[in-house]
Amino acid sequence: MKKLPLLLFLIFTPQVHAQDTTLPHWMAGAWIMKTSDTGWYEEYWTAPRAGLMLGAAREGDGQTLKFWEQMQIRKQEDGSLSLFAQPLGKPPSEFPMAETTKNSITFANPDHDYPQRIRYWRIGNIFHAEIALIDGSNAHQFTFHPMGSSE
Repeated sequence: MKKLPLLLFLIFTPQVHAQDTTLPHWMAGAWIMKTSDTGWYEEYWTAPRAGLMLGAAREGDGQTLKFWEQMQIRKQEDGSLSLFAQPLGKPPSEFPMAETTKNSITFANPDHDYPQRIRYWRIGNIFHAEIALIDGSNAHQFTFHPMGSSE
C-alpha cells in the first residue's frame, strides 16, 4: 500500500526533459553591444528545443535600423549542426559546424563570399562573436553583454 502513493506521484508529476546539450545552449539569451554613443547591435537566441535554436539580430543608430538578420542553429538528421543565416530577408546560407568546445562553436562555409567563418564563444556573462574569411583574415569581433545589464 505504501508504494501506491509513490506510484501516483510519479505518474502525475510533470516530467522535466533534459536540455539538448549538443546545441550551444550557453548562447541563449538577449544580448546587446553599444557601437557608439547612439549605436547598438542586438542578438537574441532561444534555448534549444526540438533540435533547433532560433536567432535574430538587428543593428541601428538611435531609432534608425541599419541591419537585421534571422538565424537558426539546426541539428541535421545525421546529428551534425549547421547555422543558417538569412540577412535582410535574403535566402539562407548554410554554415556547417567546424569546431566546438564547452563554451564555443565555429561554423564555416568556404564557398560563401563573406563571412566564411562564424564563431561564437562565451566567457562568464560576456557573449562574443567573430565573423571572418576562412583563414581568419578580415575578422570583425562583437562583444555583447546581457540585455538589461550595464549596456
